[in-house]
Amino acid sequence: MSPLPVLGASLKYDELVSLRDWIFEKNRPIELQDFCMVDVLDDDQDDLITAYKDLLDGFGGLHGIHGPFFSLDLAATDPLIQQVVTVRLLDALNKCEKLGATHMVIHSPFTFWHSLNFTNYSFLKPTIFEAAQKMLAPVIQRAEQIGCCLMLENIDDADPTLRCDLVEMINSPMLQVSIDTGHAQLAHGQYKAPPVPDYVTVAGSLLGHVHLQDADGYADRHWHPGEGTVPWGGVFKALSEIHARPRLIIEARDRKLRLPQTVKRLEALGLGQ
Repeated sequence: MSPLPVLGASLKYDELVSLRDWIFEKNRPIELQDFCMVDVLDDDQDDLITAYKDLLDGFGGLHGIHGPFFSLDLAATDPLIQQVVTVRLLDALNKCEKLGATHMVIHSPFTFWHSLNFTNYSFLKPTIFEAAQKMLAPVIQRAEQIGCCLMLENIDDADPTLRCDLVEMINSPMLQVSIDTGHAQLAHGQYKAPPVPDYVTVAGSLLGHVHLQDADGYADRHWHPGEGTVPWGGVFKALSEIHARPRLIIEARDRKLRLPQTVKRLEALGLGQ
């Protein structure tokens, strides 16, 4: 088993201001959350980007953003919708370039319904793969230019192999698999998807990024690790056994000032640093 990377956090600007010393102490990886909502997609956010660059002066860790995702369906077959998806992701990458961000999270096109119906509709899987590849082609080209890796996160995925297959088909160093532990726990509880550690094992060397959040197998809670039913011992064991060093980002919905205590609790269990 290999030692795990240092644990980081998903934060907005004011939260990073409050937790700056804790983040900088170990150069914890961070994910900036101010760039994904619909109401900022047409805003260059230059003032915020400048403020972030000033705040991050002297930071020696990795930082990225959560990209836009509302209404942006990588399974869309309508050419007009495909154009919108591509434009929005390219706009977000422009912000990544200004920030010096080296990863951007994007959302999976695959759903539980898809998994149930691939046999029923033989055209479905190849159509989704073709659509996603078409929309992502210029986005990945741009990501390669600026050195920003796209992290393909599970959302409603009941089959952890599908994102891996898409990443392998596209075959770019700037596209890797992301796992959200709470989303996987929801899929396990509601859809009888594999347990969360199996998502990690399946991703293997393709895994570049993990959202660590707890849930109860019913809804997308984004609780602090330890507050739900995710089997954290198994998750961290699986992470230590794969040939990958993903960015480990705690993506809690609230109570961000408690993140140092959350990480300390995980450290006491031997599950983080």
